[in-house]
Amino acid sequence: SAELMPSQLSGGMLKRAGIARAMAIGANILILDEPSAGLDPITAANLDQTILNLRESLGYTFIIVTHELQSIFSIADRAIMLDPVSKGIIAEGYPKELRDQSMDMR
Repeated sequence: SAELMPSQLSGGMLKRAGIARAMAIGANILILDEPSAGLDPITAANLDQTILNLRESLGYTFIIVTHELQSIFSIADRAIMLDPVSKGIIAEGYPKELRDQSMDMR
C-alpha cells in the first residue's frame, strides 16, 4: 500500500489515510463527516473497527456525523439525533437507549 499513488487507493484506504493525517499533526479530537459514505458494508465495518480501536487503545475522541445507525450503535459512547427538517435535537443519550427508543416508536 505504501507504494501506491493516491489515485490507486481504495475508498477505505483513503478514509484511513485521512485519519492518519489528522493523528500525525497531533490532533486528539477528530471530526469525521460521513466516514463510511461510499464504502461497501464490509469496508465500512472495518473502518468502524479502526475508529473503535483508536478510541479505546489511544484515547482519541471522535465526533462523527453520519446517517449510518449501525456505526453509531457499534462505536459511539453517546449520540445526538437531529430532526432533518427543524435541525433541532430530537434525542440524546447512549446508543443502546436510542436504539430501544427507536424500536418503541415502530
